[in-house]
Amino acid sequence: MAFIYGRGTTISSWLRVRPRSFWDWENSEGVLPPELYDEYKHEEGTPMLLEPATLRNVSRAMSEINAFEWEGEFKPMARRALKQLVEQRLEDEMTEHLGLSRYEHAEERADYRNGHYVRHLLTEMGDLELLVPRSRKGGFPSKLIGRYARRCRSIDRVLLACFCLGLSTRKAASVLAPVLEEKVSATTISRIARQLDGEVERYHHRPLADRYRYLFFDGVVLKSKGAAKVQKKILLCAFGITLDGKHEMIDFHAAPTESEACWESFLGDLYKRGLTGTRCQLIATDGGAGLHGALQIVYPNSLLQRCWAHKTRNVLDKVKKADQPAVKKALNRISHAANHRKATEAYWRLASRWRQAYPRAVACLEKDLDELLHFFQIKSPEMWSRLRTTNLIERSFREVRRRTRPMGVMANVNSLQRIVFAVFHHLNQNWSQNIPKKFAHKS
Repeated sequence: MAFIYGRGTTISSWLRVRPRSFWDWENSEGVLPPELYDEYKHEEGTPMLLEPATLRNVSRAMSEINAFEWEGEFKPMARRALKQLVEQRLEDEMTEHLGLSRYEHAEERADYRNGHYVRHLLTEMGDLELLVPRSRKGGFPSKLIGRYARRCRSIDRVLLACFCLGLSTRKAASVLAPVLEEKVSATTISRIARQLDGEVERYHHRPLADRYRYLFFDGVVLKSKGAAKVQKKILLCAFGITLDGKHEMIDFHAAPTESEACWESFLGDLYKRGLTGTRCQLIATDGGAGLHGALQIVYPNSLLQRCWAHKTRNVLDKVKKADQPAVKKALNRISHAANHRKATEAYWRLASRWRQAYPRAVACLEKDLDELLHFFQIKSPEMWSRLRTTNLIERSFREVRRRTRPMGVMANVNSLQRIVFAVFHHLNQNWSQNIPKKFAHKS
């Protein structure tokens, strides 16, 4: 790629025609000599090296560089202004508390001023060293600054947001140090993150309304520290589409395995909290044996849909690599058929073509074919693309992994649940504000 300077001449050709004296001077001084300046005068698009290094140009460059340092002058001034504002508000609160302003006398008064004490408060402008008024009896109830507070509430929210967005406690502390001009320890961020524990508990025990038309169940594997080694924790998750078309991550549960007993415990808890499934038309799963066994116990009357993405991978595992594109295209003709009858016809064409070469692959498909085609029973064809796979809940898992990957291994299960709750809460808020208007395959 040739870069253009001046009037259409490339830099490469310009470098070849420069005189040897230019090279000598450039190596020793780094700027163009005065006797060569007229010959190589600056034109639009030429490198800045062709400018003569005069006192005027150096002064202009330094003024432009200093223009970028406005924040260095701005923050101390803003910090002083904020300090004066906060101290004035505290004085006003003390006046309101005593009922008397400074130097004002009264025969009957409840308390007296007793000077000030120094208190540090971390704000968006950095650390403020405040003079806080105090009274003789003590217990001055300031509404502006909480008791024992060393940070503004907004700082706590920023620190919590950094944790929820996937920064580890140490990384969050190092990232915010230049902005706050004060080092925040990783322990402090962990203590702030523990404020989510109450929200997580309420999320797990809130009552559920039976307002979901379609349900999706699946598990995601994450890592947390154990007593002796890193352990894999499985989060059993429930996702739903409501009657008015909104998406929602309903709940999740940390379990040791995806066994039938673990799924039955999780589904039973959802059922007791109100998710009875009476209005549910279809439940999509990845085909796990434990989940299917638990669904037969808790939701025996529900229509079960196996995921076509998982089944396609299982079938292709039993096919030679050279034939996989052709078999995959035949599988897509079944899953993307216009109706149940045409899907069945596409299956028989696939079976007659590949049964002799790959009997195990055809048997794997035939075993669950009825459950793979249950989505055709839904009377809304625009929903078929969403119901034939578990991609909707898998997309939420992708968001969880994207947030937890920079953190590495989570400290414990509670820390794991905090970040997962934060991600699901963020997704639910976005989905509640944006109702899908068009159900397309790639929406």
